[in-house]
Amino acid sequence: MSLVNVWLQALDGSLVRGDRVGEITLHQTPEIVGKPSRWLLDVAVAVPVGSGDPDGWRTGPLHRTLAQTDRAPREAPAALARLLAQLDAVDAAGIVRADTAHVRAAPHPERTVASGEIHFGFTAFPGAATPPRLNGGEPHEPRELVSGELTSSGGRRD
Repeated sequence: MSLVNVWLQALDGSLVRGDRVGEITLHQTPEIVGKPSRWLLDVAVAVPVGSGDPDGWRTGPLHRTLAQTDRAPREAPAALARLLAQLDAVDAAGIVRADTAHVRAAPHPERTVASGEIHFGFTAFPGAATPPRLNGGEPHEPRELVSGELTSSGGRRD
């Protein structure tokens, strides 16, 4: 199994295939006059990108921003990693999205994994095969991956 059929939606709406993600990072942007600092949740893709300056050419991994927030979502990288592991375990197919706009309202709490400032949601592709179980527990469909499965600290919710 792999995350070949799971896609992560970037902040700009583009998609990154789950099996290409090599790292999940959280970092703060610098404060610029008139513009406050922001926190970015990124995934690094195993594709080198480069840029040059008078001192030479530098390469590094390609980073794609999934979400940005005013406060540090410290638990978000671990919550996303757990969600991806759950999806990998059931060979899911669909799109993972990071939502900061409805964190307080949680319009679909049954389909999100909470992590402070960010909720991660998963929408299965129509017609995708539905594996019988998530987490070895009761039968669930990955299209209904729930915040009740795990708290942001990794424990089970009642």
